[in-house]
Amino acid sequence: MRHLRTGIGTLLLILVLPAAMAQDTGVIGPSPYNFTTESWMKPFAQDGFTWGGNSGVHVESKDRIYFLQRGETELPNPLPPDYTTFAGSLGWNVLQGRGRIWRNCIYVIDSEGNVLEVWNQWDHLFTGTDGPGPHRIRQSPYDEEKNVWVIDETGHIIYVFSNDGEHLLMTLGEKNIAGNDEIHYHFPQDVAFLPDGKFLVADGLGDNRRIVVRNADGSYHSEFGEGGDELHQFASVHSLALGPDESLYALDRDHRNVKVFQQTARRNSNAYPSFEYVTTWTGLGMPLDITVSEDNAWVTDLNPPKIVQFNLDGSREYTWPLPTEGPDFWIEMHSLSVDEDGNLYGTDNQAGRPQKLVPRAGADPNHLVRRPFVPR
Repeated sequence: MRHLRTGIGTLLLILVLPAAMAQDTGVIGPSPYNFTTESWMKPFAQDGFTWGGNSGVHVESKDRIYFLQRGETELPNPLPPDYTTFAGSLGWNVLQGRGRIWRNCIYVIDSEGNVLEVWNQWDHLFTGTDGPGPHRIRQSPYDEEKNVWVIDETGHIIYVFSNDGEHLLMTLGEKNIAGNDEIHYHFPQDVAFLPDGKFLVADGLGDNRRIVVRNADGSYHSEFGEGGDELHQFASVHSLALGPDESLYALDRDHRNVKVFQQTARRNSNAYPSFEYVTTWTGLGMPLDITVSEDNAWVTDLNPPKIVQFNLDGSREYTWPLPTEGPDFWIEMHSLSVDEDGNLYGTDNQAGRPQKLVPRAGADPNHLVRRPFVPR
C-alpha cells in the first residue's frame, strides 16, 4: 500500500501544484521536436483493449526498440466518442490500475512503429501484481549479446532476458519479498552498467534508499547511499546514468534533485567501483528519468511536464515544456531514449501510451537529446 500511495501522490501533485513551484531557471523555450502521435504507432491490443501505463523504453537501434508497459487497459463498451487510441483520451489515469490486465507487458518495435515482437510468454511474471509492476527496461552497452534487463519494482526483483526474449538468464532478488540485505531489494527502480561488467542497482522507492553494486555474475559487491534530508542523502533513487570522468548521476524523485557522485577507486583494484558524493542539482518539480551525453544531461520532469537540459556543471542550459492539451498531450514522460537518427521516444506511465518525437527543422541541435555517453 505504501507504493500505491506514492503513485496517487504523484497524480495529485501534477493536478494541484502551480507551474511556479517547478523553479525553472535559465532559458525556457519551445520544443525542438515535432510530435508524430497521429501518424505513428497504433495500439496492437485485441479489440476492447488498449495500452496500459508505458513505463520504460530502450533503443537498441532504430530497428529494435524495447518498450515496457504495465499491462493493457480494458476499454468500456460502448466506446465513448472521445476515445482516440489510448486510455488518457478518455480522461483516465492508468497509473492506479484502472481496467488493467497483465498482458503484453514487453514489446519490441522499429522506429516506424511496426510491432516486431510481443514477449507475452513472460506476462506470467507480472500477473497478479498488486501495484504498478515493471518499471524500467535497459541494456548494457558492453554486452555483445545485448541481453535485456527488466526492473520490476512491485515484485522487488530484476529479470535478465536473452535478446530475442526466449530465455530468462538471471533473476536478482526474491519475488514479492522486500529486504535490505545483500540479496533483497525494496522497490528497485533502475540499473546502470560499468565497463568491467559490474552494475549498479537503484534501490529504490522503499525503505532502502541505496545504490547496490553487483559483480558481473550478479553477486554482491558493495553499496552506498543513505536516507535522510541532507543534500547528499536520498529520499528515493529513481534513475541512474553514468557520464564522463566516471561520474554517476542519481535522480532523487522525492527530494526532486539529481545527486552527482565521482568514482574514486582504480578500475583494476578490488575496491572498484567506489563512489563519493560531489554535489546536488536542485530545483526540479518531480524528476523521473535522466540521460547523460558527453556534454549535457536531460531530465524528464513534472509540475509541469517538461524536459530540463543541464550542462554537466549543473547549470541549466534549456527547458522546454511538454504539451498538456491536444492530441500530443502528456501527463508524464516516465522514460526516454534516443535512436541514431536523433528521434526521441518517451513513455507516458499515466496517460498510457508511447510517443515518438522527431527533431524539428531549424531547431537548435544543441538542445536535442543525444545518445548516452558510454564510459570506456
